[in-house]
Amino acid sequence: MLTFLGFAMIATFLVLIMMKKMSPIAALVLIPALFCVFAGKGAHLGDYVIEGVGKLAPTAAMLMFAIVYFGLMIDVGLFDPIVRGILRFCKADPMRVVVGTAVLAAIVSLDGDGSTTFMITVSAMYPLYKRLGLSLVVMTGVAATANGVMNTLPWGGPTARAATALKLDAGDIFVPMIPALAVGLLFVFALAYVLGLRERRRVGALALPGRKAAEGADGVEGAGEELVGAAAGSTAQSVPAEPVASTVSAPAPASPSGSTSTSPSASDPTTAATGAGIATGAGSDPEDGFQGLDPDRPTLRPRLYWFNAGLTLALLTAMIMEWLPIPVLFLLGAALALTVNFPHMPDQKARIAAHADNVLNVAGMVFAAAVFTGVLTGTGMVKHMADWLVGAIPEGMGPHMALVTGLLSLPLTYFMSNDGFYFGVLPVLAEAGAAHGVSPLEIARASLVGQALHMSSPLVPAVYVLVGMAKVEFGDHTRFTVKWAALTSLVVLAAGMLFGII
Repeated sequence: MLTFLGFAMIATFLVLIMMKKMSPIAALVLIPALFCVFAGKGAHLGDYVIEGVGKLAPTAAMLMFAIVYFGLMIDVGLFDPIVRGILRFCKADPMRVVVGTAVLAAIVSLDGDGSTTFMITVSAMYPLYKRLGLSLVVMTGVAATANGVMNTLPWGGPTARAATALKLDAGDIFVPMIPALAVGLLFVFALAYVLGLRERRRVGALALPGRKAAEGADGVEGAGEELVGAAAGSTAQSVPAEPVASTVSAPAPASPSGSTSTSPSASDPTTAATGAGIATGAGSDPEDGFQGLDPDRPTLRPRLYWFNAGLTLALLTAMIMEWLPIPVLFLLGAALALTVNFPHMPDQKARIAAHADNVLNVAGMVFAAAVFTGVLTGTGMVKHMADWLVGAIPEGMGPHMALVTGLLSLPLTYFMSNDGFYFGVLPVLAEAGAAHGVSPLEIARASLVGQALHMSSPLVPAVYVLVGMAKVEFGDHTRFTVKWAALTSLVVLAAGMLFGII
């Protein structure tokens, strides 16, 4: 009964949010509460919720202060050189923009934190996607899938959990998996290329100021558009020049009133929070192309660049070495960054207010997810679902438990938290494999392949940072991303088997 209710609850949640019948926060709270009553345990709902909130409170705190910290680092210009390099590569070509999104997400994912990756990627790429009229779910899908592959780094979480659960060395699990993960990352780049070509066919390409547009059959040059980015916290608007007809120039996205919209300004919460306006104008170096982060925003602190870089490096080192709990590290880092970069109280209040929307949205989503996970765990639904799935494995599949583990990691890490899968299910799978001579190392490596899909799970707090900052409906993101993320996971699994790793 609990097995059926567990699957029914998850299916109901996914259907309602993908059909946009309920908001994610409402669905995360009301659906599990209803199914808790169906399970005959409504009297214990309060206990389950409080337990779930208690377990996710450190995650909520970490995300809150991580958003503030990395938001400040974006404001002060720490990531501008990386972003400029990516955007110089992108130019105004939709294909390059999508590939650049994948590359940027993969690079930033080296820190092992999904929320950081999504904040930086969206802040850099969102204005460019809006200006070129590209699909924002392409951005969120590519970023989430690239981050999912990189999430297998030993300091990213899943590898450490697998090592702890099976009492193995994280290096012994991860290092042999590098070739398979590299194939998975290359597949993400290839996927981004294909999706980019599709976007190019749909919208064409805009010309950059001072450059020739891609020429059509008539050879007409596009004059491009001058874009003046909005500085963080300002009210400046972009002023597009009148475009000259070109066979490949894309229309700017329409505003609700039907007129041509300007690029995001301070009235746009995402731009106001990050200072991420597009800045290219007559006075810009034509070699710079699009600037995803306004180079003239008043929050820049060029004299403190190396201090901020050193502080961020020290913070990431402390995270990897586990000197302090991650929420404490981000709390201390945010307080120090705010004090040093903005010593005046009004400036500090303005920066906190600029990022308040993102903090509130993400924290609210995390605590709503605590209801969902609390009910799943407290009622025993997760355990019954896992036991049913493991019990459904045919006896003849015993010698192929590594393959079975890899395949099961896709749905189980999507519908369960990493803790639930790695500490609850993986040991059972490892025991079943050991009975048939399958090494625990192979089982552990196979358990990592589902991470590309896991990063779009409704139980992953960081995904709400991604869709919230990108202003994408979670249901739209899910519909678009799940198939590509699942395919990426299968590619990693196939590569692992081909190389004899799994």
